[in-house]
Amino acid sequence: MTDAQGSHGPDSGAASRSLAARGPRVNALVVGAIGVVFGDIGTSPIYTMQTVFNPGDPHPVPVSPESVFGVVSLVFWSVMIIVTVTYVLLAMRADNQGEGGIMALITLLRRSAAEGGRAAPALAALGIFGAALFFGDSMITPAISVLSAVEGLKIVEPSLTGVVVPITAVIIVVLFLLQRRGTGAVGRLFGPVMIVWFVTIAVCGVAGIARHPDILRALSPTYALDFLAGHFGVAFFALAAIVLAVTGAEALYADMGHFGRRSITRAWLALVFPACVLSYLGQGALILRDPTNVGAPFFRLVPDWGRLPLVVLATAATVIASQAVITGAYSVASQAAELGYLPRLRVTHTSESTIGQIYVPWINWLLMVSVLTLVFAFRSSAALAYAFGMAVTATITITTLMFFYISHWRWRVPPWLLALGAAPLLVVDLLFVAANTTKLIHGAWLPLLIGLTAFTTMTTWQRGRQLVAAERQRREGSLRDFVDELRNNPRDVRRVAGTAVFLNPRAQTAPLAMRANVEHNHVRHEHVLILSILTEPVPRIAADQHIVVDDLGYADDGIVHVTARFGYMEAPNVPEVLRRVDPAAAEGRMRLDEASYFLSKVELRPGHLPTMALWRKRLFIATSYLTADAAEHFGLPRNRTVIMGSHIEV
Repeated sequence: MTDAQGSHGPDSGAASRSLAARGPRVNALVVGAIGVVFGDIGTSPIYTMQTVFNPGDPHPVPVSPESVFGVVSLVFWSVMIIVTVTYVLLAMRADNQGEGGIMALITLLRRSAAEGGRAAPALAALGIFGAALFFGDSMITPAISVLSAVEGLKIVEPSLTGVVVPITAVIIVVLFLLQRRGTGAVGRLFGPVMIVWFVTIAVCGVAGIARHPDILRALSPTYALDFLAGHFGVAFFALAAIVLAVTGAEALYADMGHFGRRSITRAWLALVFPACVLSYLGQGALILRDPTNVGAPFFRLVPDWGRLPLVVLATAATVIASQAVITGAYSVASQAAELGYLPRLRVTHTSESTIGQIYVPWINWLLMVSVLTLVFAFRSSAALAYAFGMAVTATITITTLMFFYISHWRWRVPPWLLALGAAPLLVVDLLFVAANTTKLIHGAWLPLLIGLTAFTTMTTWQRGRQLVAAERQRREGSLRDFVDELRNNPRDVRRVAGTAVFLNPRAQTAPLAMRANVEHNHVRHEHVLILSILTEPVPRIAADQHIVVDDLGYADDGIVHVTARFGYMEAPNVPEVLRRVDPAAAEGRMRLDEASYFLSKVELRPGHLPTMALWRKRLFIATSYLTADAAEHFGLPRNRTVIMGSHIEV
């Protein structure tokens, strides 16, 4: 751990030109969103219906006209209620300066807690568990998506069964190797492919519907309600597979910072939602016509000659499906790190024009290894389907709870009105959660285990940081007292020429490196800047609000404190920040091209005080090794950076 880790109108002609310039960019973002955001939810038609009617399921759904109409109706209304209503129309309005996802909701809840919201801390903790579950979703989605598409080879040629897993593994490795090129580049590449995909599945769905138009009656909610009421024992267990139709909803929300709410909403309502619905209706019509098609209704919607091209297109689409949760995982991990729930990770910003587009190497390689492990362990999409739903339903339920609390706190929505809206949505969410608990012994334990592991790591890191911060504050002592002592009792401390910049996480305490310089080396620089970088719970800070300078009580001693404020989605560059400081406020001209930068590096050791259980202390120390290099993170020049060490027991 190192210092400064962040605590946590124009005329009508001009307007027309502005709109004209904005139009192509909005369209590009829509195409990019189609390529990145909707891959997961847009490929769910490949495996949802065949999973619902899987004869090997522990609780099989019989193939009958009543169940087909009921299942298709449940799929349609689940997507309508959870994705369109909960996420697109409601949750995406609860953004934190443009950023979405569960971490943005946690940030809003923390702000509510600071203002006296009583339920906010508990909901924020629940939100951290939801974020942890999202990491499990990010591991399972690429595995099940790519496997389900490549398994189409078995429909084309049964003898190819043995190559499904190896081909899947190769595709996944290539996908993760491409991530460093950035979300924007990937979106431009994937967007046109996904447009072709959605048009294709819509056309295939229409062809299926044309053979059995009666399936359109399933759009009526009465079929879903009748199926639940009249065949509850069957319908309840079917919900555990029907939930596959809404996977990707949280990724859609988490990726809002990459493409914006408007672009995502347009793409969903104009293309993605209609295409998926047509595909589900077409598959239902195909099963009604011939129940033997339940094994692979998606691929059987096309004639024999079109199945191999469809497998190739489906494979490309499922690779893109994986992209949605991968980019979502980057966003969640980056926000969690900046808010103090994970160590500071190396984050690469991959776009000069779109701030939210990032690449997080450590998360990328962790996901790759995890996804490959799942592919080789489960070896089929059917086996993975049992594990998939639990993470999705739990995260959706948590997001719904958090959204309605924020609606009351942020927009002052009356409780009675909230209850009218929240009750039906939560009933739907909880039905899905309950149905997925029946799959615990069949694989639903996996995302819970991954989520619990990530939750434990995140809360342990947060607690450990608090302990280290308290101990550092005790050791560092008051900064103003230290400056007073330097002025009033200079002792044998000698001034040397040059500018020294000491990075320190707090504005009130003296940097350990500066204390060591004075007490052991008996020197101080002629010009001293003590820099504290604060990460605020907002995505970005306005440029004119970045910097605050404090002379620490004396305007002529050459020692000043600079507070630099950043949003959690910004990359702090220290030399660039210091160039914005007014020399008059900094007590003279700073020689930044020659300045020396000092970091205090803290080595952690497990102590004897009962601050945390021993295993949590060891977990905290182990997690600290993931912390990104401070000099690189803050953009410090290597040849002028000095690291001074000390150790702290936790």
